[in-house]
Formats: sequence, C-alpha cells, structure tokens
Amino acid sequence: MALEDVCGFEETLLHRKWFPASYLEDSATSYRTTDSYNSGLRQEKSVGNNGTPLHFLMPALPYSTTFNRRRSFPVPPANHSVTVRRPFPLSHGTTTLGFIFQGGVIAAADTRASAGGLVACPAVHKITPIHSHLVVTSSGSGADCMLWERILAREIRLYQLRHRRRLSIRGAAKLLSFMLHPFKGTEVCVALTLCGWDKEAGNTDCVQRSEDSFSQDATAIAHSASPHRGPKLIYVCSDGARLQGDVFSVGSGSPYAYGVLDRELRWTLSKDEAVSLAREAVFRATHRDAYSGNNVDLFLITAKGWSQRKREDLKEEYYRDMERRAKRVEERKRLTEIDASR
Repeated sequence: MALEDVCGFEETLLHRKWFPASYLEDSATSYRTTDSYNSGLRQEKSVGNNGTPLHFLMPALPYSTTFNRRRSFPVPPANHSVTVRRPFPLSHGTTTLGFIFQGGVIAAADTRASAGGLVACPAVHKITPIHSHLVVTSSGSGADCMLWERILAREIRLYQLRHRRRLSIRGAAKLLSFMLHPFKGTEVCVALTLCGWDKEAGNTDCVQRSEDSFSQDATAIAHSASPHRGPKLIYVCSDGARLQGDVFSVGSGSPYAYGVLDRELRWTLSKDEAVSLAREAVFRATHRDAYSGNNVDLFLITAKGWSQRKREDLKEEYYRDMERRAKRVEERKRLTEIDASR
C-alpha cells in the first residue's frame, strides 16, 4: 500500500511477521476488486494466524480488473511528486495595481474571484498585509497566492527573529523570487506586487494605523536621500521574474487600468487625488473586464505604516461617474446656448 511504501513498513520485522513471504506468493489470498458488472462489495474476510485481517471490503470500481498484491507496475519513489493536471482549462481574472507618489504607495484591487465564467466569490481579499510596512497584491490562482503569501510572511518573521531587524522590501522580493524560480514551467500561477516602505536599518517597531488616520494624515512625504529607504514597489511572478518600478497593474483588467494611470498619474498628486485615481482605475477596468468587479480595496503605505480605506462598492463609483457625465452635458448645453444668443 502507499502508506507502507512511504513509511518503509515493508522493511520492518513486524511486516514480515504479519505478511510472510509464503502469503505474498499465494495467489489465492490476493486482493481482488469486483468487475464493472458486479456492483457489490466483497463480503469474505480471511484472517491470518495472528488475527491479522488479510482481506478487506473493497468498493466496486468501474472497468476494474483483477490484480494481485504483487505489483507488476512501476511505483515512483516516495519523494517523487506527480503533477496532476486539471480536467479542463480554468481561466483566471483580476485587476490589481500599485503606484508611488509623493505621499507614499497606493495599492488597490477589486474583490471578484472568478473560475472561468463563474463568479466564485464576490468579496475576496486580494491585498494582504505582510507586516506593518508591507502589503502584497495578488493575482493568479487563489490557492497558490494564499500559500506563497503565508510562506513570505513566515520567512520575513523568521528573519526578524534571527537577526533582530526586519528584512528590507527588496530583500523580501529577492527571497520570494528565489523560492518561486524552481516552479518555472509548472502550473503554479502566482503574480505578487510588493508595496511597502523601507525604514532605517534595525528599526523593528510595528505600528498599524486605523481607517480614521487614513483621512486625517495629509502630510506629503518626500523621497528619502538614502536609496535603501522610502517607498518601494516590486513585482514578482511565478517564473522568478522580479521587476522594480513606480507603477504596476496586474491581471486581466490591467490594460484598462494602465489607460487611466498613464493619463493621470504624476508625482505631485495629493493623497485624496491618489485615492481617487486608484479607485477610478479599478472602476474602469471592472467596467470592461468581465473577470473583475464588485468592490474595491485600497491601502496607503507611508513611513508610519499601512492604513486601509473602507471597502467601497464599485456601483457607487458608477453612479458618481454618471453624475459627472450629466454635469458635463449640462455645461456643454449651457455654453451652446450662450454662443447661440450672441
């Protein structure tokens, strides 16, 4: 059995006592399953000399054939992992983004989890806090992303316990890239964007801010003179690629989000303008991309730590957009009437 192979039970004295060689060579006591024409279970059960059961109830398997306990097919070693392919292709879709401005780093994402044409969940969390100054946006396979986010959080915490200081954002991205690279070419699907702020080396204070401080803090933060400090935005994917930049958008809705970001993004944005821009970029992407939608989550990361804005339903942004369009139409009509009266 598989458990015997993994545990090495066949090599023990106890196994030889229970299953002597004469039993293994006896064809009359071999395990058999019923064929496809018999839907019943085997009711007979033979017992060895030591009271050890030699036969077990076996369920009927369709198109099964008789086989004996002596294996005639090769069995992979215990440490060999076999990739199980899905019976059908499964499409993923999402919209995540992050950008740097004078007030810090903005991370935003929608909340729809899709499985092909099915909306699996309308309220997932695609932005995960790793520690007080780092959050990660995720896109790809939900299970893979959750697993690697937990692995990254564990490794960063272990590093902090060992070295009495926190691993830098760039160091965390490099570590994640090295861990993901062996899975290149497999079906692992992970695309993470690390949005964080590097503080002074050796500073390990953990401060998190509430939603109220998000709107109260209006102080713009300039770039630090040290290249190892300040806002950081790094993209890491499952083939080990690692890119650092000022703006990233990942997912099926990213082309639409880039269209808004490329038009409006600038370094001198205020905090309110940056929040509005991120919200509109996610809204425009979800408006055109069927795999994104429902709500928008938004995080701001500064030197004081990350803060989260209250989750907002994207239909509210739709109504605001309709009001803006109505105002523009009225303004055009008013200007047309003024020109016509002259």
